[in-house]
Order: sequence, then structure tokens, then C-alpha cells
Amino acid sequence: MAGPAFRAAAVRVRTPATSANLGPGFDALGLSLGLYDDVVVRVAESGLHIDIAGEGADSLPRDEGHLLVRSLRTTFDLLGGQPRGLEVVCANRIPHSRGLGSSAAAICAGIVAARAVTIGGAERLDATAMLELATEIEGHPDNVAACLLGGFTLAWMDGGAARAVRMDPADSIVPVVFVPGRPVATETARGLLPRQVPHVDAAANAGRAALLVEALTRRPELLLPATEDRLHQEYRAPAMPESVALVNRLRADGVPAVVSGAGPTVLALVEDSAADKVARLAGEGWAANRLSLDAGGTSVLPLA
Repeated sequence: MAGPAFRAAAVRVRTPATSANLGPGFDALGLSLGLYDDVVVRVAESGLHIDIAGEGADSLPRDEGHLLVRSLRTTFDLLGGQPRGLEVVCANRIPHSRGLGSSAAAICAGIVAARAVTIGGAERLDATAMLELATEIEGHPDNVAACLLGGFTLAWMDGGAARAVRMDPADSIVPVVFVPGRPVATETARGLLPRQVPHVDAAANAGRAALLVEALTRRPELLLPATEDRLHQEYRAPAMPESVALVNRLRADGVPAVVSGAGPTVLALVEDSAADKVARLAGEGWAANRLSLDAGGTSVLPLA
């Protein structure tokens, strides 16, 4: 059987940062943020050439070990075969190892770019298949669901297959992220979680996660109680004491704040009128950024 045909023109893919968990929605809830990585991929005559600017330019591999390239290769295999060569240019803005979904962004960029440069790729790999593939590579669906779909997502596993629904967050909500200078590996943060938790804590989180859906989509005034967590943040405090302390301090001031994903970034979800004031609350050692909510998820854009 003949392998796939590829487009001669390069494709440009933009992927958003994401925040998972959002307090009580551990490994299930995700939010797409207006901070983006851009990737340009072109099928070449031979070899592999990678150019990286921005985040990770001094540390990321420029070979087959790059997560984006691994995602490209996995997707090409699924679509029927590998191109002769690849040229990849990355403009990275999402901080790495900070709980803002940089790995999900790389994975989704690779999948969508491979589909876009393969003739007939969209017909062979639909949105559900892309989510399943991204989850297989990432290991969990929360970040990749928000990255692919945009908006506010609820993801789960059904018989080993990833599923997700997308919702529109309330327009008045403004995310403010507080990014520390020191990274924390996701594996380190996950390693601190206990194998069992008290039933009362699990029940409390279930109620708060359900409330968070209402708060994020229709009633932002409920975000403070809706973002309360008992399952993961305090357990992870030894790896990120400053982050948990900042979350507790902001919440004591009435600000709905959580650890973003596995941390150590802190995410606050506030009304537009309070965003600039909240961004000034962290103090030294934090890069505070007021972001927008991303509605489109991973997208193919014009090269110009």
C-alpha cells in the first residue's frame, strides 16, 4: 500500500497554554489561556532540522527526542507513513515545568501539524482521534483537552479512551498567572500525592468540582468556594511551599486562587475590574501576567 502524500507548503500551528485541575477538578478540568506557542512545520527532502526560539531554546533537544517531534512521528505513523524529511521552527512563549501545559502544547502542535501537512489527514484523524492520541502521549487528558478544544473543558477516561466536553467560560473572568522563577517537575509533584485520601475530603472535592462548572460558566461570584481543594494542593506544598503560601494568602483576601496544574504557577480567576490590582499582590519573585481566555484551542494559521 502506498504511503501518504504530503503538502509542499509549510503549515503554522498555534497552541495555547492551559491550566488543569483549577482547584478541585483533579485530572479532569482544564482551562485554555491566551498565551501561545507557534510552530511551523514543512516536509523536506531529507533529514530533520529544528530551530527553537524563546522558552527552552537553551535546553530542549534538537533531534528525535524533542516531544513535538515525537508527537509528529507518532501521528505520521497513524496516518500511514513518515515524510522523507522535516523542518520544524518553534517560537515558544509558554513557560516550561511551571504548570501551564507546555508539554500538552507541544503534543497538540505535533498532532495537528502532522495532520495538516498530510493530504487527507483531517479525514483520517478526526477531533476524537486527536484527543485520544494526545492523551496516549501525555498520559492524562486534562491539559490536552483544553489545549485542543479551547475554552473550559471537562475530560475523562471511558473504557481506556479519552473523552471531553467543552464549555464557554463566563466572559467577565480574567485569568491572572503568577509564575515563579523555579520550576517543579510534574513527576515530583505527583509523587507527593497519597494513594488514599479521607472520604470526607473526596466528597468535599466532588461537590466543589460540580460547583466550579456553574461558577466558571454562569456565576463567577461563586468562584471562591468553588475552587476550594482538599485532594492535591496541600500535599504538594513541600515541593512548592511559596506557591501554596501565595494561594492561601490570596484566598484569605477573597481572591479565587489555585495551584495551576502540577505547579508551581499560581492561577487567580478574577473579575476584569480587579485583575490589575490582583496582579500586584504577589510581590517579589513572581512574574504576574494578566491573560485572556482562549476560545479556539489549537489552530492552523496563515504563515504570514
